[in-house]
Amino acid sequence: MSNRTVTLIPGDGIGPEVAAATVKVIEATAVPIQWETYEAGTEVFNKYGTPVPNEVFQSIVRNRWAIKGPITTPIGAGYASVNVLMRKTLNLYANVRPAKSSPGISTPFKNVDIVVVRENSEDLYSGLEHVVVPGVVESLKIITETASLRIARYAFEFAQRHNRKKVTAVHKANIMKKSDGLFLECCQKVARDFPNFEYSEIIVDNACMQLVTKPHQFDVMVMPNLYGDILSDLCAGLVGGLGLAPSVNVGENVHLYEAVHGSAPDIAGRNLANPIALILSGAMMLVDMGEIEAADRIERAVLSVLERGETLTGDLGGKATTTELTDAIIHEMRVVA
Repeated sequence: MSNRTVTLIPGDGIGPEVAAATVKVIEATAVPIQWETYEAGTEVFNKYGTPVPNEVFQSIVRNRWAIKGPITTPIGAGYASVNVLMRKTLNLYANVRPAKSSPGISTPFKNVDIVVVRENSEDLYSGLEHVVVPGVVESLKIITETASLRIARYAFEFAQRHNRKKVTAVHKANIMKKSDGLFLECCQKVARDFPNFEYSEIIVDNACMQLVTKPHQFDVMVMPNLYGDILSDLCAGLVGGLGLAPSVNVGENVHLYEAVHGSAPDIAGRNLANPIALILSGAMMLVDMGEIEAADRIERAVLSVLERGETLTGDLGGKATTTELTDAIIHEMRVVA
């Protein structure tokens, strides 16, 4: 068991609280990890004119593993999205967001188990928009063969590693025949290399309807950036909300794990935040590190706490604090060890 160094970016808003909880839970597994902590976000921007200093990127590249808390993105003005900046700078081409039902959480469907694989580097998130004339704005949708083949192959390889059975490509090629048409062609090409997997295609609007009526038909879903952003939140809603939704951004030699919820400045510093999404993101990191037993202990402990329902934060219908929920998870980890 080798020592690893992980870059920790607590973020702002509730970020420092959920990040501290995540570190506490991971350390309870006894997996040897050293933490390099760097600040990023609003206060850093106010001090240095950038929300993410260069040393943060250097640390992530050096260590190859990073956990990031939520960071506030100003609406309309101010600095651009930190998430988009980090994905571009680090070439984090895949965003993987599992959505899995948890016992004790009341939802319309049980036993949902979907993984959204989102292309992370282009599409309408390329940031290429401008004012053509006053009152007319143009935004460019970029789809490339290189990125589409890469994300399709990642989705199938992910399915293979995790013993999944089916990959579904989500698109709007009936309208955007060139851009989404290219994406679909790339998915079809890669699918031929994986004949043991069921492969299907679905138009994005139909995918939304099918997800909220018959979600069990889906397994791994791969799609361009914008659709992935929207459908992954929809899938999170199927299993209890963003407070239970982990994720990882994957590059060639870098993994950046984060919760997908916002920074919730209205409850920041009040010990009210639900840390489960980031804790489960930390468990995803342990799986990717090969620490399967430690990750399994965390996941089983989280499920046990949710099922008991005695120590839940306000968003989950309880009255527990961040600290109380974290300590309950750690207690369960000792029980299931």
